[in-house]
Amino acid sequence: MMKREVFIPEVESVLRRRSVQLPKVIRNASGIIILNKRIKSLIFSTDIAVIQNSNPDAVMAVYPFTPTLTITQALMSASFVPLFIGVGGGLTSGNRSVYLALQAELLGAYGVVVNAPIQNEVIKEISDALDIPVVATVVSENDDFEGKVRAGAQIFNISGGKNTVAIVKKVRDIFGIDFPIIATGGKTEESIMQTIQAGANAITYTPPSSSEIFSSVMQSYREVK
Repeated sequence: MMKREVFIPEVESVLRRRSVQLPKVIRNASGIIILNKRIKSLIFSTDIAVIQNSNPDAVMAVYPFTPTLTITQALMSASFVPLFIGVGGGLTSGNRSVYLALQAELLGAYGVVVNAPIQNEVIKEISDALDIPVVATVVSENDDFEGKVRAGAQIFNISGGKNTVAIVKKVRDIFGIDFPIIATGGKTEESIMQTIQAGANAITYTPPSSSEIFSSVMQSYREVK
């Protein structure tokens, strides 16, 4: 039988038309069910304005500074969708990452994200302390995949640049179809689809910055003037 195409009505807001729309091709991903919610798309951002004016299933909030409870609280208050929050693993690690992870769970995070350099012993400490999943970032085909999983990582966040597709395929070869994979999809629909076909269950999307969006807005204002 042919699949019947379903019409989806859409109700728009006059004031919120200017928003970040994630590529529709991401809907082809299988998704990951986490705490009873199916997640296919994650926006990679800590910009509260962008988070509130976008349409992802979840937010991946990882940033290049030492994590703090103040940032976690601000992001939790701004997000209408599940939040996956960075708790270190590079510069910040050890007991501090464990405490930050526990605080993130108590504030309502759906998962904590640890950076690639983190030691497996710290992943185990975090995993033992939490009831939400530990998402381990992977950036290389030479990473210790099995060690991270044995330590308690329940999801991989694969961010390998041009090698992302190859890393996704390698993880699938090792763990089969059951292990949850989040991966960066790149900037085009073709690259996103390649990542999904390689085995990614969910895709992270990096949106344009507020300054980039505002630049086009200012240009339109100047043209009117």
